Amino acid sequence: MDPDMVIEMGRQALRVTSLISAPILLSALAVGLLVGMFQAATQINESTLSFIPKLIILVVSLFLAGPWMLELLLSYTRELFESIPMALR
Repeated sequence: MDPDMVIEMGRQALRVTSLISAPILLSALAVGLLVGMFQAATQINESTLSFIPKLIILVVSLFLAGPWMLELLLSYTRELFESIPMALR
C-alpha cells in the first residue's frame, strides 16, 4: 500500500463523513437560527422551545435523507472492500 492510496482513502472517508452529516447539521442549524430569531423577537427564554423543534426536524431529516445516507455509506464501504486486493500488492 503506497502513501497515495492511503491519502486517497482518507480523503474519501472525510468526504463521505461530511456528506452524511450535512443534512442533519444543516437542518438543525436552520431550525436553531429560526427559533433563536423568534426567541429574540419575543424575548422568550425557554430552553425547551429550542430543543423540541430541533429534535423534531432531526427526526424528519433522518427519515427523509436516511436512505440516501445509507446508500452513500454502503457504496463507500463496498469500494473500500473492493480496494483491499489492490492494497495487498
